[in-house]
Amino acid sequence: MSQPDGVPLLDLKRLDPELRERLRAAFERVLASGQFILGPEVEAFEAECARYLGARQAIGVSSGTDALLLALMAQGFGPGDDVVVPSYSFFATAGCVSRVGARPVFCDIDETSFNLTAAHVEQALTPKTRAVIQVHLFGQPAEMDELLALCARRNIAVIEDAAQALGSEYRGKKAGTLGQAGCFSFFPTKNLGALGDGGMLVTPDDALAAKLRALRNHGMEPKYFHKIVGGNFRLDALQAAFLRERLPWLERWTKARANNARRYSERFAAQGVSPQHLALPVEHPGYKHTWNQFVVRVKGPAGARDRLKAFLAERKIGTEIYYPLPLHLQACFAPLGGRPGQFPVSEAAARETLALPIFPELTEAEQDCVAGVVAEFFECG
Repeated sequence: MSQPDGVPLLDLKRLDPELRERLRAAFERVLASGQFILGPEVEAFEAECARYLGARQAIGVSSGTDALLLALMAQGFGPGDDVVVPSYSFFATAGCVSRVGARPVFCDIDETSFNLTAAHVEQALTPKTRAVIQVHLFGQPAEMDELLALCARRNIAVIEDAAQALGSEYRGKKAGTLGQAGCFSFFPTKNLGALGDGGMLVTPDDALAAKLRALRNHGMEPKYFHKIVGGNFRLDALQAAFLRERLPWLERWTKARANNARRYSERFAAQGVSPQHLALPVEHPGYKHTWNQFVVRVKGPAGARDRLKAFLAERKIGTEIYYPLPLHLQACFAPLGGRPGQFPVSEAAARETLALPIFPELTEAEQDCVAGVVAEFFECG
């Protein structure tokens, strides 16, 4: 087997010929319909997503970020309200809280899953806490039962940021379907990616779903009558059509990612890369990880992660740092008083984590290459 000349972090051009033709047909279908915003394609995709997730209501929107924003808007959170969020997450988790005028209250994470636990959240609650945003980071389902029980006792809403976790399962239930609202992203790098941007909200609450549908279209209900102020958060029919064609492939892609994760564990063990060098992600019993990212922790002296990243880059192996600076230390949140050392687990994750290629079309030869170069780095180190 020939050695690959480099390995990309993600290659969206590796597309099954059958799916490529289906996407072309979807384009022609929408072009012929003349319906380009919302409409039958979006409605059909919403129904198909709701079925897949086991959700009562699904509402297609313009992005995963807008899904989070709408979940907060629809429940009336704003100035004077606190919303607990993890400090280690994509910016939108906290940015949307600020955008509605509420205050993000940062919280540390579990060292293994990178997600919030009920114990962490309980320490962060204030008299003004009205919601918690639980993130299922990298496709790893977060603990939910204890968190839901804690929030129910305090009359606090739970919003699930499942942007990276479509298809992940917590004790037999799909991530995103356990709280008041679940938010998904169809950014092209996600397990189910659009050919542009898109997002989805799910909820068991019919009244909340009706409000979300109105808010995504300027609060109109009926047309040109506005009881509330919304915005333009509509999903394009073309993206919905593309996503409808891709959704039936999601489980096979998820299985391929899981196989790649298992293969990494085998290859690193065979190469003698120990947990003292590299801590690998784990899948907890009773949970289904969907491996949107394969994020390792690089152990060793300060700067070891960055040296490994540079070493891999020299050999044309793509990696990414998710995320290099915790949210409580971001400049835009400085007025909230975050300080170094405040959330040590989040800060250690920002220093040590590195995402390796895990996309479904990754070949065994490419994985062997990645594992071999990582092993070479630690031998050289």
